[in-house]
Amino acid sequence: MKYLGIDYGIKRVGIAVSDEDNKVAFPLDVLSNDKRLIQRIKQICAKEKIESIVLGESKDFGGENNSIMKDAKEFCRLLKKSVTLPLHWEPEFYTSAEAERLQGKHGMLDASAAAIILKSYLDKKKNKVRNA
Repeated sequence: MKYLGIDYGIKRVGIAVSDEDNKVAFPLDVLSNDKRLIQRIKQICAKEKIESIVLGESKDFGGENNSIMKDAKEFCRLLKKSVTLPLHWEPEFYTSAEAERLQGKHGMLDASAAAIILKSYLDKKKNKVRNA
């Protein structure tokens, strides 16, 4: 089962994919947040044989939704109308800054942030199964 990770942003949206065993999350692409975004995500899901989607749930220092979450929730609502895949939220906190700290500044930072979000989700899921 492969997962798609999404780091939603007002201008750019980072995309990452998991391997079949859900051990690794790979940065895949950075998409423009425009009217073609959902169609491009659907195409990626088909091409990569994605079975589930994980979206970053952006929080502030107090653990509350930050300003982008209103737009991210609307994006999620529209995505749910367009795909039949399960969608999951994964709490994230400054993943783009973490990606930059680890890799330096480059054009795929948003995709690297999506990979961090996806890997966090996969690790939690794996630990739940192990502890069950």
